[in-house]
Amino acid sequence: MLLKDPMFLLAAIAALAVAAILIFGIGSFAKGGEFNRRNGNRIMRWRLYAQFIAVILIVGFAWLRSKG
Repeated sequence: MLLKDPMFLLAAIAALAVAAILIFGIGSFAKGGEFNRRNGNRIMRWRLYAQFIAVILIVGFAWLRSKG
């Protein structure tokens, strides 16, 4: 069962974190203002780091599942 696999849960949580950061960043960009000018690039950089971790976890999960 996938929901009992800790690697799957980590990958899913990482993917949800990426989505949350992306939504926050887009919302900040759409609103504009001083907060976006100061933090827009930083928020998208956090998304890139989280996305990198999520991709590594997803690939690791797929690799471990293929090994049986």
